[in-house]
Amino acid sequence: MNDLSQIEFTEATDPFALFGHWLADAVRAEINDPEAMTLATVDSDGLPDARMVLCKGADEQGLVFYSNIESAKGRELKDQPRAAALFHWKSLRRQARFRGAVQELTGAESDAYFATRPRGSQVGAWASRQSRPLASRAALEAAVETYERRFGGGAVPRPDHWRGYRLAPVEIEFWRDRPSRLHERLQFRRPNPESAWEKRLLFP
Repeated sequence: MNDLSQIEFTEATDPFALFGHWLADAVRAEINDPEAMTLATVDSDGLPDARMVLCKGADEQGLVFYSNIESAKGRELKDQPRAAALFHWKSLRRQARFRGAVQELTGAESDAYFATRPRGSQVGAWASRQSRPLASRAALEAAVETYERRFGGGAVPRPDHWRGYRLAPVEIEFWRDRPSRLHERLQFRRPNPESAWEKRLLFP
């Protein structure tokens, strides 16, 4: 593929390459968390839910993120293993949207990433009963202290309830701000992750 910095993004034919280029631009331009994305899921009643998570990997297989599988998002993904993700880079006036099925990563993949996390985040994964009622901040801090004592100065293993996910997109859309709200939208679609992409422009 041609150097995407030298062509109009609407000429791109590989959505993953284009996203990689845009993400690299965001890393240089955004002040905080250029890899942050809104992750949307659906609960058992069909009610949509959304929250910000960090994308920890992006390649031709999809987007990778991590969470407590007993959290709201984890329970929702277990019942309805599909999701949408949105990146909004305000400084660049760009967005990228993804939709597709979600699968859990292997234990080995989750272990490998967990080992790279700061120790405080590792202990926090044990101490936080994510999305469930909390009596007080003091109760959370007490739980952190309990696990700090448990692990001492040794390595912190990955808790079984903390795992990775991969969103394998069947739809990716790129959006760029233009004057008079005549924005540019480029959409890639495919019936399944093994199929070839179809490309089209959309009205703003």
